[in-house]
Parts: sequence; structure tokens; C-alpha cells
Amino acid sequence: EVLLRMHSVGICGSDVHYWQHGRIGDFVVNGPMVLGHEASGTVVKVGSGVTHLKPGDRVAIEPGVPREMDEFCKTGRYNLSPTIFFCATPPDDGNLCRYYKHSASYCYKLPDNVTFEEGALIEPLSVGIHACKRAGVTLGSKVFVSGSGPIGLVNVLVAKMMGASAVVITDLSASRLQKAKEVGADFTIHVKNETPQEVASKVESLLGCMPEITVECTGVQACIQAGIYATRSGGTLVLVGLGPEMVTVPIVNAAVREVDIRGIFRYCNTWPVAIALLASKRINVKPLVTHRFPLEKALEAFETTRRGEGVKVMLKCDPADHSP
Repeated sequence: EVLLRMHSVGICGSDVHYWQHGRIGDFVVNGPMVLGHEASGTVVKVGSGVTHLKPGDRVAIEPGVPREMDEFCKTGRYNLSPTIFFCATPPDDGNLCRYYKHSASYCYKLPDNVTFEEGALIEPLSVGIHACKRAGVTLGSKVFVSGSGPIGLVNVLVAKMMGASAVVITDLSASRLQKAKEVGADFTIHVKNETPQEVASKVESLLGCMPEITVECTGVQACIQAGIYATRSGGTLVLVGLGPEMVTVPIVNAAVREVDIRGIFRYCNTWPVAIALLASKRINVKPLVTHRFPLEKALEAFETTRRGEGVKVMLKCDPADHSP
């Protein structure tokens, strides 16, 4: 294990949801819980067996640590391990604090040209990497991203990086769609009160064809429906956003057109990839951060996120250090 002095911690929708509702699905908050799982910091102390890190190293933290070497770990899909530790998922504490202890294998050294803030953004970026890999985005792919929150935006970034020739994105918010344009979306659709079929036909007319791949990042029933209608026959719909447990969808439409529906659960094996992309400047996550607060103003930061202002709100845990 290593002891870290925390630096930057991003606020995620799930953090806000636990704070407001006390549960997400089967994960119920039964006692006090520290929030935060998008984080970076500096190594202060290392355990006796740790060789790849030393005090002073700047690291990004992968929040999910398997507790046992089960079948999922053996096949490289450790995110699916039922006993995994995960920051800020009850009953496991997160890392929104001054000092934090974590498994050394899940702390990744940041190169000098990657900032603490970028290090903290690797967590949301990882969701995009994992989703686009599961979707099979490749050279020339036409992609429809549904929802322009932080996760929709990282999917735009990653899809373009992986060779998508055109990406169209939808949202209810015009300002969020503007941000999507900034990070590389080719087309935006400002949804007002269209039916799912109408949204799907707008996607098709903007792309000039139906997309092979849809990445659904809202979890809203109507958006999942639009995702099925929009995806080309033989294509893939990846469900990233989580909404109600039961959802009514045109499953027969998907079935007879051989549209593959895939889920994702967080990510695995993404930190080294993300660090390589950030260090080589192949991907720019900096535009995602719109607000910064010191740890003392955490409540204000959470309120800002809850109101849906900006994109990514970042907390600064180290009062002495003002670097990004």
C-alpha cells in the first residue's frame, strides 16, 4: 500500500446521488461514507513491498481494487469481480480527503507533463475508453453519443481518437452541446420534445446514414429507445448511463435488426492507456474542468454539480499547492 497526500478530486454524478439519495441500486449508504473516486495525489509513504513508487511521485488513482484473484481477475476483467473494493461505493470510503491510503498496484505514476487535474480526469476518461472499446469504435466509424454530460463528452473524445469519422451528440442543454462541439463532436442535436423515432431520424439525416455505434450516456428510457431506433442494423448499442431498474424498450426492433446491446461496468485496464494518451497530447481533457473549489468549500462544489452548472467540478485538497 501507499499513503498519498491528495491533490485533485473530481465530483461525479454518483457522488452527488449518494449524497442526495443515500443509495444507487443495491448499493445503500448505511453509515458515514467518504465520497470521491476521481483522484490524483502525491506519494508520502510506501509499504515495504512497494518498488515502483517512491515518496514524491505524483500519481493517478484507479478506485477499483479487486480483493481476491477470482475468475474475473484471471481473465483480465477485474471490474466484474463481485468482491472488488471501490472508492465511494458503500461501504467503501472514497478519497475526498487530505490523506488517503490505497493499493500501490492501482496507483499510476504521472509523467511530468501530465497535471494532477488531468490525472484525476483519467477516471471519467476511462469510462469512455472502456465504452468505446466495448462498442468496437474503429477507423471511419459513425457514432451517435446520447447525452452531453461529462461521460458523453469523454466518449466523444475517445471515439474521435479511435478513428470515428463522424460523431453526433444529443442533449437537452444548449451549453452542454456547445462544450461537445469544443471537444470534437461533428454534429449536435438540441432535443426538445421529439419522439425517440424523430431523434433517430435526425441522427440519420445529420450523419447521412445510420450510425454503426450508439453510446447511450443518460439512462433515460426515451434515450435508450432512440438509441435502438437510431443504430444501423448489425450495429452496436452500448448502455453507459444508468436509470431505473426496469425500462421499456423496443427490444424486437433491436432483435430482428441484429443490433447488439452491450452494457459496461466502470472500466478495466485503462489507466496505462489514458496516461499514454495524455502524455503524448493525443487527447485533451482540460476543457472538461469548468469549476475549481478548495476542500473547505466542498459543499459549495457539490451544490454546483447538483444544479448541473458547468461540466466537471474539481476539488483541491492540498492547500499549499495551487498547481492544476
